[in-house]
Amino acid sequence: MPKAVWNDLVIAESNDTVLVEGNHYFPRSTLRDDLIRGSNTQSVCPWKGTASYYTLEHDGQISPDAVWYYPEPGPKAGMVRDRIAFSGDVQVID
Repeated sequence: MPKAVWNDLVIAESNDTVLVEGNHYFPRSTLRDDLIRGSNTQSVCPWKGTASYYTLEHDGQISPDAVWYYPEPGPKAGMVRDRIAFSGDVQVID
């Protein structure tokens, strides 16, 4: 079962991931809410749309913008709706 690990903590785990451009997109509901805080960062993908981010924070450790998602994915990117993906020091293990 794919899982996302950050600082030895499993922050998301699911058999229902979608692989897009080499990134596992986990259902948003699998992300531990106690570890995230909002971010004002946004980026744009030509076909997926505008991405928003979360920052991870736990026990004094911070990983800015390590989680991203598409609140309103583009018409060809419906597969990432209500899903999150990871970057930075988050390791996704298949």
